[in-house]
Amino acid sequence: MMTRQEWNECYISQGISPALIGEIERFRLSHPVAECMADRVQEPEIPFFGAEVFEMAASALLQGENILLTGTKATGKNVLSENLAWMFGRPIYDISFHVNTDSSALIGTDTFRNNEVVLRRGPVYDAAVYGAFAVLDEVNMAKNEAISVLHAALDFRRIVDVPGYERLRLDDATRFIGTMNYGYAGTKELNEALVSRFLVIDMPDASEETLEKILTRTFPDLKAGALEQIIGLFLDLQTKARNHEISSKPLDVRGLIGALKTVRGGLSPRRAIRMGVTNKTFDQFEREMVEDTVMTRIPSDWTAGDIF
Repeated sequence: MMTRQEWNECYISQGISPALIGEIERFRLSHPVAECMADRVQEPEIPFFGAEVFEMAASALLQGENILLTGTKATGKNVLSENLAWMFGRPIYDISFHVNTDSSALIGTDTFRNNEVVLRRGPVYDAAVYGAFAVLDEVNMAKNEAISVLHAALDFRRIVDVPGYERLRLDDATRFIGTMNYGYAGTKELNEALVSRFLVIDMPDASEETLEKILTRTFPDLKAGALEQIIGLFLDLQTKARNHEISSKPLDVRGLIGALKTVRGGLSPRRAIRMGVTNKTFDQFEREMVEDTVMTRIPSDWTAGDIF
């Protein structure tokens, strides 16, 4: 856990403008959070590392814009979303889009309570009322009925008509952060009307410097030699995925961190990497290619003592 001042200093140390951090702080102080929403203001596990991307996203949000984070897997879209909500001091709603996400899942639906019909409010409704940041995860999987709600919520008028109820006006602090990966099953091209309601940020691939910061912050006791090989493994897989030799399934920072946690618990590094990286793909040929790459970086005789 870090104090607010420590979070601010963390970002300033990355080269982010102190003036921008000051504007974010003023925004946070001028938009207090309702007591019932306090548990939704969640401190992230790690900071987002990427000064240029953070500055673009924060500047857009300060001006009342909504942002769309695009890019391949493992580029930190969700980590950035969590960090933005925390730095701005906003409650956060994570809304995952899938085949069953319709307008009622977003706005709400009628329910019977205390002998009367009332609206059971959905996450977009609550985000609008309480000035939350709503993260629209995999927004390019949204079906047309859900997109119609997003068109209204993201429009500059900031008003949503709720059938049978009052018009819903968005709080001044409400923002929407869309995320989308390229090429996932079930995804589609976003229509022009929806894209026009976002400022779009293309997330760069994870770099060696970024991975080093993430891993050393999560595992301060990680040995230098092991750190070099683990980063090298991820970058090797990233290159293979970029060249279409393998899919992006094994390219999983969360899986890599989970694997290292099991190593710290005593599991052998090779077996841990198999769970967190190799077995993320279910194609046997691809799994063998990933395993071959792992063999070049993680010796079979390594133990937990070689990592920590």
